[in-house]
Amino acid sequence: MPTTRIPHSTPADTSVAVDAFMATLDHPHADAVQRLRALVLGVDPTVAEGIKWNAPSWRTTVYFATTHLRAKTGIGLVLHLGARARSVPAGGLAIDDPAGLLVWRAPDRALVAFTDRADLEARAGAVQAVLRQWIAWV
Repeated sequence: MPTTRIPHSTPADTSVAVDAFMATLDHPHADAVQRLRALVLGVDPTVAEGIKWNAPSWRTTVYFATTHLRAKTGIGLVLHLGARARSVPAGGLAIDDPAGLLVWRAPDRALVAFTDRADLEARAGAVQAVLRQWIAWV
C-alpha cells in the first residue's frame, strides 16, 4: 500500500475544492455524497480528495475513486486505477467482495451503487473493506 502521496499542484486537488463543490451541489442525495466523503477519507491516512471529472474524487498516488452523480437514482462510486491505462492480472483485480457491492465495468473498473444515505450507511463497513483492497492496487 502506498505510504506517500504524489503532490498534486492544482487548486482542484484539495479538500477546499471539494468543500466549494459541495456547497453548490444541487443533488437529491448530497447528504449521501458528504457521508461517502467521510467513508473514503477514513479508509487510510494516505487518501486525499479533490475534484476530478467534475465530481468529488479520491487518490493516494493516483486517483482511484470518483463519485458518480449522474445515476438515474441514488449515487454511485466508480472505482478505477487512475486516468491512464494499466495492465491488470488476467481475470482482473482480485477483490474480496462478500457483500456483492462491485458491478464490474472492465477488468480495472467497477461501480458501487447506493440508493440513498441509508443504503450507504447499511453497507459502510463493506464499502471500506473493498476500498482498502482497491487502494492496494494503485
